[in-house]
Amino acid sequence: MASYGDKARSHPDGIIDLSVGTPVDDTPTFIQQALIESANSPRYPVTIGTPELRAAMRQWAINILGVQGDFDVLPTIGSKELVALLPTILQSKKVLYPTVAYPTYLVGAEIAGASSEPVGLDATAWPNADLVWVNSPSNPTGQVQSEAQLQAVIDYSRKTGAIIASDECYLNFPAGDLQPVSILKVAAGNNTGLLAVHSLSKRSNFAGYRGGMIIGDPAIIATILEVRKHSGLMVPLPVQKAMTAALGNESHVNEQAARYRARRAIMRDALEAAGFTIEHTTAGLYIWATRNVDGWSSVDWLAGLGILATPGSVYGSAGKNYIRVALTSTDADIASAAARIKAAL
Repeated sequence: MASYGDKARSHPDGIIDLSVGTPVDDTPTFIQQALIESANSPRYPVTIGTPELRAAMRQWAINILGVQGDFDVLPTIGSKELVALLPTILQSKKVLYPTVAYPTYLVGAEIAGASSEPVGLDATAWPNADLVWVNSPSNPTGQVQSEAQLQAVIDYSRKTGAIIASDECYLNFPAGDLQPVSILKVAAGNNTGLLAVHSLSKRSNFAGYRGGMIIGDPAIIATILEVRKHSGLMVPLPVQKAMTAALGNESHVNEQAARYRARRAIMRDALEAAGFTIEHTTAGLYIWATRNVDGWSSVDWLAGLGILATPGSVYGSAGKNYIRVALTSTDADIASAAARIKAAL
């Protein structure tokens, strides 16, 4: 990627980096204030979370995700460390993950010394495994799995005993009328073998704070908690206080979702005008696009316009003809990128 970054930076009007999904919009002021007010924090934080945070996570899970039945919650240091370490914590032997996927699913299996295999969405065709990652809405494609597909995943878990880890970090950002659904809602109260993984990074522009959570089967979360206690994997108290504030407010999330929808519309229009086909992209923070040529060729073409995108091959061989375009850039940069693309046609 370095040479394409250099090429984009050489553009007379500078680089517009749409390759990395890092938030650029401000962390809401009320969340910042909660962090500041908790800055005097001399004691070790509680791994399980403060009573206030635990109550906020539970209420959010019920109100926003639609979770029923018996479940537990646990804060995490963002979601990436959980994704990377979960196979190790659970002593997994075989891990399944999506064919086109966030690379850390594979890396986590490798850290654990587990075998791994990429699989499609049809759970009825999956081989036996003890841990399965599902990701809806998907990073990088933005594809949303239907309730029927998620029910098939649950059925697979019931049949094989596999633990299902459902990465739902982009659930709050539908691109249109299709609202993504948590696997725990589909489970309708029977949460055995199921974990939902969530992050505040995108939802609340919280990435620099490192705050996330897992929700689901109490027995699995108890196992994860014991390992985390002895590993020092605890969320700092000021961050826990900020998480509590953030989870009690959905208006800022809806405002952020509206920003991403507007940026998506602008970039989608420009890319389609340039001959790209947009696939999936029904939720999340990215556009998954192809010109039916090697993705590196498309990356190179955009770099010539001063725009940096990510080749789809980063997410697996099935993505080799695609690019991922992140919408995590300012409104001004998105508008400028779209204008550069259209001016080049």
